[in-house]
Amino acid sequence: MEDLGEDLSRRARLDRFIAERGAESIAHPGGTLLAHLRRVADKLAEWGADTDVQAAGLCHAAYGTDGFRQALVDPLDRPTLAALAGERAEALVYLYGSCDRATVYPRLGSRPVVFRDRFTGLEHAPAEADLRAFLEITVANELDVLAYNAELAAEHGAALCRLFARCRGLLSAPAWQACEAQLGPAAS
Repeated sequence: MEDLGEDLSRRARLDRFIAERGAESIAHPGGTLLAHLRRVADKLAEWGADTDVQAAGLCHAAYGTDGFRQALVDPLDRPTLAALAGERAEALVYLYGSCDRATVYPRLGSRPVVFRDRFTGLEHAPAEADLRAFLEITVANELDVLAYNAELAAEHGAALCRLFARCRGLLSAPAWQACEAQLGPAAS
């Protein structure tokens, strides 16, 4: 069983690490990148995600993403983040950050889902637990962004709703309920 004090300490260490890497000064819908990262981790905690997924949510943009290229950590420096977040959490951060969305998103909803790494160009099929974690982080991230940017919500909300509906069987009930609540009738 995980030690709650250890998890809180990890969260504090990761929070401080991403703040020191400049997340507090990077603009992002809803304030700063740091505020966004914290909200994503909090949403994952509300949904009952395990602590590794929550830690990955807090750091999900550490290597930049296909949609937000500004990195806090060079992807070649993965051991630094792994030492703070833990091996599984760091691997989830890398999976999220390395995802070539134009290639992977159309594949979501089919099995197996083959990921393309935007850093290396290599493809692989992640384990189902990692795919589920990736999707939970993706939903938490996108719902947070759309909540703070009406223009992006209008432009991408319907497409994200369709994407999440295709993946519904891999999402937790709370994540899907959040999709329905925020994205409205198109989520049904």
